[in-house]
Amino acid sequence: MTRLASVFAGRDHAALIAFVTVGYPTVEATLEAVPLLEKCGVDVVELGIPFSDPMADGVTIQQASYKALQNGITPAKCLETARLIRQKVDIPLLFMTYYNPVFRYGLDLFCADSSCAGIDGLIIPDLPLDEAGLLEKATLGYNLDLIFLIAPTSPEHRIKEIAQRSRGFIYLVSVTGITGMRKNLPLGLNRLVSKVRRLSAKPLCMGFGISTPEQAAEVAVSVDGVIIGSSIVHLMGSEKDWKPAVFEFICSVKKALVETGTLL
Repeated sequence: MTRLASVFAGRDHAALIAFVTVGYPTVEATLEAVPLLEKCGVDVVELGIPFSDPMADGVTIQQASYKALQNGITPAKCLETARLIRQKVDIPLLFMTYYNPVFRYGLDLFCADSSCAGIDGLIIPDLPLDEAGLLEKATLGYNLDLIFLIAPTSPEHRIKEIAQRSRGFIYLVSVTGITGMRKNLPLGLNRLVSKVRRLSAKPLCMGFGISTPEQAAEVAVSVDGVIIGSSIVHLMGSEKDWKPAVFEFICSVKKALVETGTLL
């Protein structure tokens, strides 16, 4: 069983998946943040590789990516950072990035280096399913899970294909739009979950817009994992002493998930 698969085995509450931008506000902060997140009970961490055109991300992560790029962060530095993080933590690590940096690095080489750095899977939101074949082949060769996204607007035939090909888990997008902190989540999320459940037994994790413990608990009753990113990135960038703020926030989210349990 892979590290990622073990996260969803025999759980009595939804897993907590956290996102940080590599190199924001500094590389040192990233190296400190991931062990802190593990200590708070985070089950999986997504490491965002900064990109100049993060089309799936809202203002918070866009600004973080811009700052990280100004700091000189490259895919190669993200791989080195991941290698150092893997020496400190046992939880699964995923790269969330866009296709251009992976393509420019070289598909096979990127997968090989990711595997050597201790990465467990890739999330690439701008990679169309129809054009993913070469990267799928490369990830399979290096035992990396390639995770695909399903949006509220995805038609049933597309959901079926994504459900069949996504590995590790299926990423459910809660909104028709981009990442970011929101006061309220859209209505009808349970309908999306139910639709995908009818077509796949794979773990379902929901992200985009989940910003508070209350929102995390709201979706946790129907999914296998809850993904939170912008709130963490915001705290890391806006608080001079960000570690206590992140610790308190993540512990409150984890507490909400444990108390909510699951209806699965």
